[in-house]
Amino acid sequence: MIKSYLSSLLTLISFVLIESALLSNISFLPAFPDFMMICVLYFSVRNGKVAGQTMGFASGLLLDLFSGAPFGMSCIVRTIMGYLGGIFHNLMNYKSFLVNIVAGFSATIVKAVLIYGISLLFPKYVNSYHLFSSVFALELALNTIFTPIMFKFFGAFDAFLALPDRRLR
Repeated sequence: MIKSYLSSLLTLISFVLIESALLSNISFLPAFPDFMMICVLYFSVRNGKVAGQTMGFASGLLLDLFSGAPFGMSCIVRTIMGYLGGIFHNLMNYKSFLVNIVAGFSATIVKAVLIYGISLLFPKYVNSYHLFSSVFALELALNTIFTPIMFKFFGAFDAFLALPDRRLR
C-alpha cells in the first residue's frame, strides 16, 4: 500500500515538473494536455475514492506550489475530481480505449465547470475557462487524446501504482 502511494506521488511530481517547467514555457502552445488531471483520473478509477482524493489533493498541492493559482484552488478541484473518479472504481473497464476517451473528455468538462464555479465566488483571483473558446476546445481535445495513451502507459506499471485488492484476502 505504501509502495503504491509513493509510486503515485513520484509520478505526480514527475508530471508537475513536466507541466510547469517544460510545457508552460512553450510560447506557441495556447493549451497543453493536463497530465496531472489524467494521473488523478487513473489513480482514482484504478484504486477508488480514498486513493483518488489523496492523490487529487497531493496533485493540487503540487500545482498550487508551482503555479500562480490561488493557494488551495487546485487542491479542492483535484480532490473533488479524485472523489468523482473513484466512484467509478470497479464500475468501469479502465482498460477500454473508448471508456478512456469518454473519461478524459468528461473529466476535462468537470474540471472546467469546477473552476468556473470557484471563479464565480472569487472573480478577482481566479481565471476561469471560457467554455466555448478555442483554447478550451484544444485542451479538451488534447486531454481526450492523451487519456487512453497515459492509461495504457500506467497499465504497464500497474504493479507499482495499483493498491492491493482487499477482497482477495
